[in-house]
Parts: sequence; structure tokens; C-alpha cells
Amino acid sequence: MPTSGGTSHYALGNTDAEHERLIRQAMLLAPLTERFFRQADIGPGQRVLDLGSGVGDVAMLAARLVGPSGEVVGVERDTRSIARARTRVAEAGLNNAIFTQSDVRKLPVDKPFDAVVGRFILQFLPDPVVALQLMSQLVRPGGIIAFHEPCWSPILPLAAHLPLWSACASLIRESLERSGGNTEMGLALYCTFQQAGLPAPTLQMEIPVGDNPAAALWIYDLFCTLLPQMQQLNLPLEGLGNVDTLLERIQSEVERSKNPVPCVALIGAWSRRPANAAS
Repeated sequence: MPTSGGTSHYALGNTDAEHERLIRQAMLLAPLTERFFRQADIGPGQRVLDLGSGVGDVAMLAARLVGPSGEVVGVERDTRSIARARTRVAEAGLNNAIFTQSDVRKLPVDKPFDAVVGRFILQFLPDPVVALQLMSQLVRPGGIIAFHEPCWSPILPLAAHLPLWSACASLIRESLERSGGNTEMGLALYCTFQQAGLPAPTLQMEIPVGDNPAAALWIYDLFCTLLPQMQQLNLPLEGLGNVDTLLERIQSEVERSKNPVPCVALIGAWSRRPANAAS
């Protein structure tokens, strides 16, 4: 992910295992992000900037929405992530998506974008207000600013019937927060947009729920990614038992409960750069 408005606090790393986790997560979240982007009027022929592209999932989703007459430029600072994203785009036959290794503050822009988008990005930036100010300057007057960010507070009560799942979620949340991430960035979007000089955004929230293996795998995946950090922080892990059997036990807990398991709540916020904004 790129640095904007200061040094980012990205706790998840860029290993091969994390790349695979991101791809699995993207499959779970794709329908929600696509609905959000459509609501935000991301569509055919637009030129879209994707901030913090990672291995390319959001850029590829946007590329399909803007079609062959549009273009998506993905910005990412990690070289290995860009290489993976470029390979995936080529394999998918998406000729309208390109990636560049850059800090958004240094991105060479020959013409303004119709939209700037991102998913799970602002939560890791120390000053998302400054980031939005910088990014809005890359968008034409009347252009779209649309971000999808997490909100953890609603899901813990919804998972109260799942003690093991809830314990993992609480540890993940604490680990992210202690690394400098904002686990409630979704709720902060309304104020953040306005503090950045943008009109009050339109908001929507969705919480994917289900009793399918993907829902249990999502929390386990994220837990495994953050486990080394949890150990460094001396977070209480003893109550979870053997990590080698953790996924099986989470899946069994979900199955026995006969109730759906929530994933993270996603809040989408979108607004338009004022038509009279100075370039």
C-alpha cells in the first residue's frame, strides 16, 4: 500500500502467504465492493486511480466496471505486490489496468482522474484527512472519491455466541490497533471526508454473514497473518489452544451454533470533488 500523509502503519506485510490471503479475502468482499462502486457511479469509460492496489483485486474489479474504453491506474509501493498484480491482470486479460510503484504524493499525473478508490487503505494511514486532500487534487472537479473501510464494533456482539471466533476477532482487533491501525475507520469516514474539504459523503454499511467455510476461514487467515505480531505484543493467546487445530475448531464452533457468523462490517463512503474546486 502507498504512503500518503505520513508513514503508514501496515501490520499485514507482503509475504507470499499474505498475497494468497488477500486473494481469498477479495473473493469474499468482491460482491460488496462492486455494489458500492456501482452506487458511487463508477462505470464505463472512466479513468480510475486505485490507491494501495496490493495484488490487484480492487483494480481488476474497477477495470471490469469501466470496461475497455476506461482505464485503471493502480498505485502500490511494494515491488513484489506489483509484480503479482501485473501477472494476475495479464492472466485475466484486462488490458485496461496498469500498476505503478509510487507514493501518491509523487505520482506523475498527465491528466486528472474521473475517480479515486480504495479498500482497507485509509485505516493504515496516520493522517487520512491529508491523504484525502492529496488524492482529491488528482480528481477532476465533479469526480468521485470512494473508499471502502472496516468497522469492527458491530461484529463482536453479533458473534457473541461464538466464543472462539470472538476471541480471535478481539485479538486481531487489538493487534491492528496497537500497530497504529484504525479498526473503526469506516465510522470515521463521514467526518474525514468533510475535514478534507469534500462534501459530506453518501454512506452504506454491509456485513457479510454466513455459515460457509469461507466465513470461518476469513477470521483464521487474518489471525495467522497477525500471529507473529500478537506474540511480539505478548497478547494472551493461551486460551485459544493449539493453533494447528484452530481452523477446524472455529469451523466446528460455527457449524454447531446453527447460526451465521459475521465477517467485518464494511462502510463505503463516496463523494464528489466540488465542481468549483481549484486544480
